[in-house]
Amino acid sequence: MDLLNMLNNSQLKSEPPVANIGDTVRVHALIKEGTRERIQVFEGTVIAKKHGGVQETITVRRMSFGVGVEKVFPIHSPHVTKIELVRKGKVRRAKLYYLRGRVGKAAKVKEDI
Repeated sequence: MDLLNMLNNSQLKSEPPVANIGDTVRVHALIKEGTRERIQVFEGTVIAKKHGGVQETITVRRMSFGVGVEKVFPIHSPHVTKIELVRKGKVRRAKLYYLRGRVGKAAKVKEDI
């Protein structure tokens, strides 16, 4: 079992990005298209964090042309190059799935000062 833990710890990023529930983040992900590679930016609100260690993921939601789009990003993946914090959110829940049913200003999260 110790060998498994050593393998998992070697895959962890040295400084994991700080992205809490309710924060608006900008995720820089590496996209491969054929032989080319580029970095695509996805900006939205973190509505969930799951698991821990190497398997830790965040779910980011944004509105794109009036349609809600959610993506799940593994935090320790080498394809996630950077996670920038745009603004901190003030929330009282661990999962913000209720934002899926909200429209307009009701879907906003208050800023934590």
